[in-house]
Amino acid sequence: MTTVHLTPAVAEAFPGTLIAVVTATGLRGHGPWPATVAALADLERELAEDTWRPADETDPRVEAWHAAYRSFGTNPRRIRPSVDALGRRLAKKGALPRINPAVDSYNAVSVRHGLPAGAFDLDQVSGDIEIRPSDGTESFTPLGEPGTVEQPRPGEIIYADATGVLTRHWNHRDAHRTRVTEDSAAVAFVLETLRAADDGHLLKTAAHELRDLLTPHAEEIAVHHLTPEHPSAACR
Repeated sequence: MTTVHLTPAVAEAFPGTLIAVVTATGLRGHGPWPATVAALADLERELAEDTWRPADETDPRVEAWHAAYRSFGTNPRRIRPSVDALGRRLAKKGALPRINPAVDSYNAVSVRHGLPAGAFDLDQVSGDIEIRPSDGTESFTPLGEPGTVEQPRPGEIIYADATGVLTRHWNHRDAHRTRVTEDSAAVAFVLETLRAADDGHLLKTAAHELRDLLTPHAEEIAVHHLTPEHPSAACR
């Protein structure tokens, strides 16, 4: 059993936190995912037609993350929240990267709704997952850089398990060890907001959209929500 915990230190510092945890088991990452392909194509078409644009740092949804990053010592214009970086890439290039169907699914939902998203291969997670401040002793190996080891600064918000750090700067970058590939069969996806009172409905809509993209390709889907009042959820 893997449980995701929002620790008291983070809940107290960011009382508007709301995180959706969408767990997919029996996931089939090979083969076509037509609904995900269509979701990406719709975003890119709307951008090209100038009928929609991704949220940028002037949007309250993204600005809240910039403020959070500054609060724990990260410059958000140098090390950007994931949704900010992804939206900027889409606006500049006119297209999102195609990684694999599961990752493409949460990228599409993230950019559509202006909310950070990520995912962990649960078969590579050791014990429970905590969202907590770093104590400065943990190790992190960035996605795509298996030979690199970093240490987060003390106070930086991280996702971590018993082995090490799963994301740095809250949601800036994922770890190589728990990356999601076409072979990942059990995955925990997360969608996040720091403005539950304003964007809670949006996050719940995004979680349902992600669930719908995943459902044809999984044996079981579960959706849970973490809040300061309900800070834990079992993934499986």
